[in-house]
Amino acid sequence: MAIWYGVLGEIEARRDGRRVDLGPARQRTVLAALLMDVDRVVPVDGLAERVWGDRPPRRVAAAVHTYLSRLRRALEQPAPDAAAPDGADPGRPAIVRRPGGYAVPAGPGTVDVHLFRDLVARARSADDGGALELYDRALALWRGEPFAAVDTPWFNAARASLSEQRHACRLDRNDVALRLGCHGSLLPELGACHDERPWDERLTAQLMIALSRSGRTADALRCFERVRCALAEELGSDPGPELRRLHQRVLAGDAALGPVGRPGSFTASGAPTGADSRPLPGGPRIGTVPRELPSATRHFTGRTSELALLDEALSRSPDETAGRAGPGGPGAGPVCVISGGAGVGKTSVALHWAHRNLCRFPDGQLYVDLGGFARSGGPLTPAAALRLLLCGLGEDPAAAPAGRQALAGLYRSLVADRRVLIVLDDAADAEQVAALLPGSAGATVLVTSRRRLTGLAVTRGAYAVSLSTLSRADSRELLGHRLGEARLAAEPESAAAVLERCAGLPLALGVVAARAAALPCFPLADLAEELRDPAGRLTALGTGDPSADVRTALRLSYRALSVAAAGAFRLLSAAPGPDIGLGAAGSLLGCSPVSARALLRELEAVHLLEQHWPGRYRMHGLVRVFSAELREAGPFERALRRVLDHYAHTAWAARRLLGPYRPRPGWLGSPLPGVAPERPADRRAAGAWFHAEWACLTAARRLAERREWDSVVWELALVLDGLVLDGPVLRQGRAHAAGGRAAGAGRGELSGGAHRRAVHSLRPGYAVVETGARGGRAYGEGGGGRVPAGAAPTLPCLA
Repeated sequence: MAIWYGVLGEIEARRDGRRVDLGPARQRTVLAALLMDVDRVVPVDGLAERVWGDRPPRRVAAAVHTYLSRLRRALEQPAPDAAAPDGADPGRPAIVRRPGGYAVPAGPGTVDVHLFRDLVARARSADDGGALELYDRALALWRGEPFAAVDTPWFNAARASLSEQRHACRLDRNDVALRLGCHGSLLPELGACHDERPWDERLTAQLMIALSRSGRTADALRCFERVRCALAEELGSDPGPELRRLHQRVLAGDAALGPVGRPGSFTASGAPTGADSRPLPGGPRIGTVPRELPSATRHFTGRTSELALLDEALSRSPDETAGRAGPGGPGAGPVCVISGGAGVGKTSVALHWAHRNLCRFPDGQLYVDLGGFARSGGPLTPAAALRLLLCGLGEDPAAAPAGRQALAGLYRSLVADRRVLIVLDDAADAEQVAALLPGSAGATVLVTSRRRLTGLAVTRGAYAVSLSTLSRADSRELLGHRLGEARLAAEPESAAAVLERCAGLPLALGVVAARAAALPCFPLADLAEELRDPAGRLTALGTGDPSADVRTALRLSYRALSVAAAGAFRLLSAAPGPDIGLGAAGSLLGCSPVSARALLRELEAVHLLEQHWPGRYRMHGLVRVFSAELREAGPFERALRRVLDHYAHTAWAARRLLGPYRPRPGWLGSPLPGVAPERPADRRAAGAWFHAEWACLTAARRLAERREWDSVVWELALVLDGLVLDGPVLRQGRAHAAGGRAAGAGRGELSGGAHRRAVHSLRPGYAVVETGARGGRAYGEGGGGRVPAGAAPTLPCLA
């Protein structure tokens, strides 16, 4: 009895040349899972993962046993004599149980996929005449798509790997056939394959050579031009140096391109044949050359300085890198981390740079989405990422070792001595990336993440490029590319409002552009109005597609926070001013400055908060809107009261240092629980505090007025009375007092006696405003000191 197995098409088995009924689809899938590791034990758990993925049946072991019993009966049933294919191996049991699992004890020559690999390996070590026959035999084994109709993650990955191996086999066979002068018979197949893979430069070169040798030079040049235009339009890149050199040879009518079969002819890559037909140094290696980069953004705008930083960090030659010793170790290739908040365009920048520099990586480009902030599931494990990288390098996932260390070792061995670019997109943390870094000088690694991945800079010497939002000019240019300058010029005010409300976030600008482009007859004013109200702004910036939704993108960053940091994020939108200092943030959160710093650092790590100046923090406008959506009324009100109380008490402490000593006013109570007022050390520090916090103090007073918290309005107005800057801020100082007077008069929160005590507690300073004094000088000006010139040259305290 001889059994022949096939998986390169429909899963089938033939006994003595006749097809065996293998039963239902799931049963055939179990057999295929065993055949991929022919004559090797596959554990039941491994079978379950291959056959069912993450949805195994409740009694998976029983199901596997049932399928195997039926398969064994079907395969071992006698059949009439019939001729078996060459290589069939008779006399073995169909399926056996061994310690640890099950196996199909068949020889590799009886399973088409293993025979295919064997024939390809033999062809690559044979002379051209024998190699062509072996390649043709290997390709003839394919009957269609491997594992037809099977859809599980493991089989999908194996199918993709096998398809790449088949394509690599075709390319190698084409090189041999061209050297043997078979260009005429190759042309139909080359044309069809090129239509399927129009950006495969090696395949393009083979087609150009076949056309040129067939006397169709014009067609060869048109083929190059089509590829060049497609790469420029879709990817923003040019053909690689090998293809450009071949193009020049065709243009020049280089006689070395033919006739073939003698020294001086050329391979498909343009390398000369004859005594030595090995690829030129730096050219594509034998086997698969990975081209895994996704397409680049079509209307890429701005980022000039960031791209220049990437050029500086990653544009070193392998020889230069090999001689450089650094944290990554001698000979390690460059690593660069692009970090930034949700929707800021990290992947776009990485892919734009990668496509601009394709010619620097002739041995391929690998790309893995690490899913660090994915919408579903957790981040990709290092082992799973290594398997994807090995698949891109042409390795069979079924033959890959099991352990993470063994996978990493194989990966680094395959990458060694290759000039490749490895793009690791959406990394979760430094540990996930560290396992994927090669050790060779020729490999360049480009990482994107919402985290800064400082650990990679410390241990691997990684370069850091941080992305912020686009400038106003770049934002307008981006919108102009998408909508046309005429449309923006027709509604300049509406266009300006849209730009202001998108706040330079590329994702928000992209959503707005897509919505406006879909409705070209609608005025931009409608969209600007929809974006006007912060409460509905994120809804207006949604598309129904989670991959292009600003709220969803921000939620993924929020989901990565610890419980304490998430609570802090929900409260920080209570900050009344454009930013907040560390001390005020501690009072707002109801914790010490040390604890507040730790929470704020965690928010900084995922770019939900920015420390734009030492000790001062701010939120992007859309991030603040998202934070406000998440807040809870009770905790938010208490946080707001605490931060206003912090400003009042700290302002009084600073005020006392700027003028003659004053006792604590009776109307200023004790700090609320959780409030830790700041204590400036001297007059210089007090003046600096007022300068840093003036916008926040003004915003705090206005917020208290809107909420009708009259006592808070009075506290801030009375504490700040008499503090003036030159010119316009004098009027601002009076506005504080006027606001306090209006609050008390309009609602009577302060009684007349309390009002008088508040006035007299500040003595003449408030009385000036109360009595309507005019001019730029306040009563008692001569009695007040001035802030030291180095700290606040225009801020006197007039008491």
